[in-house]
Amino acid sequence: MFFRQSGIRHTDYIADSRLFRIPADRNLVLACLLLALIAPLVLPVYHLNSYLLPWLIWTAAALGLNLVIGWAGQLHLGYAALMAVGAYTAVHAARFGLPWELAFLLGGLLAAAIGSLFAFAALRVKGLYLALTTLALQFVMDWVLSHSPWLTGGSHASLQAPTLKLLGLPVTSEAGRYYVALAWCVLVTVFLLNLRRTGLGRALVAVREKDYAAAILGVNSFWFKIVAFATSAFIAGISGAVLVVTYYFLVTPEQFTVAVSIQLLAMVIVGGLASIIGTYLGVLLILLAPGLINMLFGQITGVLGIRLAPETFAHIPSAVYGALVIAFLIIEPLGLGRIWRNIRDYLLVWPFDQIKK
Repeated sequence: MFFRQSGIRHTDYIADSRLFRIPADRNLVLACLLLALIAPLVLPVYHLNSYLLPWLIWTAAALGLNLVIGWAGQLHLGYAALMAVGAYTAVHAARFGLPWELAFLLGGLLAAAIGSLFAFAALRVKGLYLALTTLALQFVMDWVLSHSPWLTGGSHASLQAPTLKLLGLPVTSEAGRYYVALAWCVLVTVFLLNLRRTGLGRALVAVREKDYAAAILGVNSFWFKIVAFATSAFIAGISGAVLVVTYYFLVTPEQFTVAVSIQLLAMVIVGGLASIIGTYLGVLLILLAPGLINMLFGQITGVLGIRLAPETFAHIPSAVYGALVIAFLIIEPLGLGRIWRNIRDYLLVWPFDQIKK
């Protein structure tokens, strides 16, 4: 059995609230971490830079968005704007001579300060009205970035990111940049894994389910909404800076448009709300599906001898990609994380579940 529970007894609250209640869960996480650590040694540079590196960065960003949507229950459509704040702040700070460690921190703090403004909107409106409010703030940020030459260089200009240096040592290799993204993704993952076991995590869930009932129980929904938005924005700011310095190497306003916010929202919803493993799977699907579908359609049309116009060939994979996302949500509305939990629950009792049949 992969997930053996025999001999595991929880006799107190501390044992029941452990991070990994089943040893197999801990072993699986350690195995995945080991594979991630040796990936630069066994994978080609192309696969490392094109697949693993963006997967880690966007997963960290999507986990931050899942914090405010999945745990706090506040719909957010302006997440890319916060990533832009962190990216531009960190790049400008590094260009002015600050160490990259302080530049990352400054980008996260400024994004958290601006992200707290979303919380004040959340105190007045809910649901779709909150979504429209955050979307409006995204458009405001897009306008500011496009019409502030002193900040971005102009609507079509790019700002070159300085060479990444950590502890005074330049990080110029592909493996070094990969490990920076891996460290940030692991840090965000560990934070959210422990958040579920804390009073803060339980308070956010109470606010998500019914803020009025939470207030009756003594949970200050005002404070916890601000904490959720600020913490999520802090993760977004640093994720945006990491994305720029390890993957794009320059920052432009087009990198953080409303389309990016919607893409991040799709990653969270497809993966599953308040699901960490689901977020990993959702980001993997959203990032890899378009490329795989393009490659598949190219092979099919080549084998069948079908000639399609470039415009048609460009739109058909997008339509199939959208239909694939809809199919996933119809089959399992709770996302890929729920599918993973169903498989895990099956393995918990396998093969003894055959006795009932």
